[in-house]
Amino acid sequence: MGLLDNVGDQVAKHSDKIDDAIDRGGDFIDDRTDGKHADRVDQGQDFLRDKADDLAGRDEPRRQA
Repeated sequence: MGLLDNVGDQVAKHSDKIDDAIDRGGDFIDDRTDGKHADRVDQGQDFLRDKADDLAGRDEPRRQA
């Protein structure tokens, strides 16, 4: 079992906490910028979720509204 396998397992195991952290980070940025960059923040959050899905080995990415 390689290092990336272990990372992927941990990402899959803690995906709910990772999603929460991505949401909180985006909310923080939106608060600090008064929502001026909300579209870019949303794109960044989607990107991070897709990368987490890749690490977890998910074939179909999850989408959070």
